[in-house]
Amino acid sequence: MRNDQRLNWSEIDTVLLDMDGTLLDLHFDSHFWMERVPVLLAEKDGISLAEAQARIDAEYAAVFGTLNWYCYDYWTARLGLDIDLASRDIQHLISLRSDTLPFLKALRESGRRVVLLTNAHPKSLSLKVELTELDKHLDLLISTHSYRASKESQRLWQGVYQDLKFDPQRTLFVDDSQPILEAASQFGIRYLLGVENPDSKRPHKTFNGFASTSDYLGFIEDIKKTAI
Repeated sequence: MRNDQRLNWSEIDTVLLDMDGTLLDLHFDSHFWMERVPVLLAEKDGISLAEAQARIDAEYAAVFGTLNWYCYDYWTARLGLDIDLASRDIQHLISLRSDTLPFLKALRESGRRVVLLTNAHPKSLSLKVELTELDKHLDLLISTHSYRASKESQRLWQGVYQDLKFDPQRTLFVDDSQPILEAASQFGIRYLLGVENPDSKRPHKTFNGFASTSDYLGFIEDIKKTAI
């Protein structure tokens, strides 16, 4: 773990987990949004791949950090592409991280509440659950689209807090995004963990001000020792 910070599992009874890059390999999403979508747009509009990529980059930048950035319906309308269908065409790239299931198993068996909290659109969440059966290993799955706010927004955190009634001081939140971890910290969640290797095909990440890990297996012994 980086930043010389250790999680005090005896003080954690709720674990909130991001999905893409945290429980699933981010390679599928990276490939889809950064490579597949530009190719489809170039083919549809009869433009060069470079032109399509430039337009996509500008479109992404315009809504980065907002719910639209994650919204299949928004991009279907904006780009004139069937995003849901296009994602299913490469669904074979969707996969769990190798350390995900042992980590989730240990958390559930320890008596902790384990909740998926993802910015993924419900259509994306549905496909990924269908292929990975993540739902069998979690107490609850939440797409932030049901709150009409993303994890970058304090409005989302207020809504989830009101519904789940979790104690921020006894909660761990795990994500692969620095801005999202900062938003969770601003809300008051005590334990925060960044994921250094969200995409198996890309270099590891570093986090500023947060503990981070590249392997959940290192937590399992402590999780078991502090079962609720």
